[in-house]
Amino acid sequence: MEMQGSVVIPAPRQAVWDALNDPEVLRQSIPGCQTITQVSPTEIDASVKAKVGPVSATFNGKVTLSDLDPPNGYTISGEGKGGAAGFAKGGAKVALSDEDGGTRLSYDVSATVGGKLAQIGSRLIDSTAKKMADQFFTQFVKEVAGEEAEAKPAEGEGAESGGEEKPSGEEPEPSQSAQKGSSAGAAAASPRATESCRSAPPATISRTLANPKGSTTCRRQ
Repeated sequence: MEMQGSVVIPAPRQAVWDALNDPEVLRQSIPGCQTITQVSPTEIDASVKAKVGPVSATFNGKVTLSDLDPPNGYTISGEGKGGAAGFAKGGAKVALSDEDGGTRLSYDVSATVGGKLAQIGSRLIDSTAKKMADQFFTQFVKEVAGEEAEAKPAEGEGAESGGEEKPSGEEPEPSQSAQKGSSAGAAAASPRATESCRSAPPATISRTLANPKGSTTCRRQ
C-alpha cells in the first residue's frame, strides 16, 4: 500500500513538531489507539484496535523514529501484530514546512499486510487507511490548535472532478426533461392548429419547421 498527501495545520512548525512527539497527543489522535508508551526518545509501544472490512483485531506493535531533524521531520517505521487477523508493517516519511497560516505536514507512507488482512483486497485496505488518516489529522489539529481548528488540504490537492468538461464554445445539450417538455408541447399544439387551418378553406397550410414548439400557422392568399 502506498499513500501520499499533505495538510496545512494552523499552528507554528515547532508546535506541530512537539505534538508529533507527544505520546498523549498521539494517543488521542490515532483512531482506535488504546495505549501508547514512549520507551525511549526514538521508540514507542502502542496498542491499536482496528477494523478492516470483516476483519477486526487489536494490533500490538513497536514504532521507531529515525532520521530525526527537528523541527523539520523524521522517518517512522514499525510493525503491528493482530494475532489471527495478520500483521501490518511499513514506514512513513514526515516533513514539516512553513506555510501561510500555519505549517504544511507532508507524508509518504509505504506498508504491507499479511494473514487475513492480505486476503481482503487492496481497495478496501487503501480506503480504510485513507479514512483513518483523515480521522487522525482531524483530531490531531484539534489537539494542536484547538477544537475549532481544521486541517486544510495543501494547494492542488482535493477531490477529483467526476464530470467531463465541455470544450469551450460548445453549447450544452438540452436535458431529457427539456426535450420531453418540448416534444409534448409540439404534440399538444399541432393537432389544434391544423384543425383550425382546415376550417378556413382560403388558407394555405404551412408548417413552420424552425419553430421549436412545432406550431402550425395559416397564411391567407
